[in-house]
Amino acid sequence: MTQILKRHTVSIPALLASLVLSLSVSIAPAWAQTDEALDQGRQLVETNCGSCHGVGAADASPHQEAPPFRNLTDSFPMDALEEAFADGRIYSGHPDMPEFIATPEQVDAIIAYIAFLQE
Repeated sequence: MTQILKRHTVSIPALLASLVLSLSVSIAPAWAQTDEALDQGRQLVETNCGSCHGVGAADASPHQEAPPFRNLTDSFPMDALEEAFADGRIYSGHPDMPEFIATPEQVDAIIAYIAFLQE
């Protein structure tokens, strides 16, 4: 009986540790991505947004009404940006803003890149 109890007391902390680890991974923000995702996000915004928005860490925006990507979270919370990209609602109402629809993977990469610029 004592050996069975000892064996279970060792496995309970291990079980709790694995539960905490799995929960921490599952609740990590979608924008916590890899270098590959950052590169993909940078390429996507350079290609689709760079003609109007400053997309680098120090780039000025070519279009005076288009905020640089490094400043987007000054006006929009990260969660709102992620939702807007996912729903295809990235526009400002001015005629120069093209429609942009991204796949979920592209949205994750773009959000990862925007989050990186905030660091």
